[in-house]
Amino acid sequence: MKKKLWMSWSSGKDSAYALWTLQRTPSADVVGLLTTLNEDRGRVAMHATRQSLLNRQAEALGIPVIAIDLPENCPNEIYEARMQGALDRANDAKIDHIAFGDLFLEDIRAYRESMLAGQRITPLFPIWGIPTDVLAARMIDNGFQAYITCIDPKKLPASFAGRRYDQAFLDDLPDGVGPCGENGEFHTFVFDGPNFSEPIDCRVGDTVERDGFVFADVVPA
Repeated sequence: MKKKLWMSWSSGKDSAYALWTLQRTPSADVVGLLTTLNEDRGRVAMHATRQSLLNRQAEALGIPVIAIDLPENCPNEIYEARMQGALDRANDAKIDHIAFGDLFLEDIRAYRESMLAGQRITPLFPIWGIPTDVLAARMIDNGFQAYITCIDPKKLPASFAGRRYDQAFLDDLPDGVGPCGENGEFHTFVFDGPNFSEPIDCRVGDTVERDGFVFADVVPA
């Protein structure tokens, strides 16, 4: 019997690859994309993806979004309360697992596990532990296409914002910056992949610096 899953969905490459991994698992049935949105800006948290493009991703994947709206500079207690509300919805929907696209950060995984402790829902980490250079190559080789939407300028030059996530981008990364950006060096928006029914027609618009990060605004073409 297939297990019903929600995918924790950032709109970026790691969650897209984790979703594709699950979609090729016969026992998994992914029925929702669980996403946190900045309710003041109408964008996916950190990745800064416009909600309209998030909805285009959901259409291309054939999976609905389950949105958690959060205020800007959200206090942890509000985050946890609204997350619990989403977990209550998941329990009502008989969801068995929530899957995460985490790669190697033990503290993040431990937090996910503690968040679901005592719930009937358990976490899954379908791409955990894959070496990040191997994973980056697999993403590119399998046709995942993404733009860099956010960078930490303390770790990368601002010119990296808005670039394609491709081999040239990886070749240009400075020493010490991981190819998947798991330590927060950069975030992405995926606009095509092997599990998309069609590419999302989009382009990179303005680049702005805000709250200590550099954001490239991906807009519908």
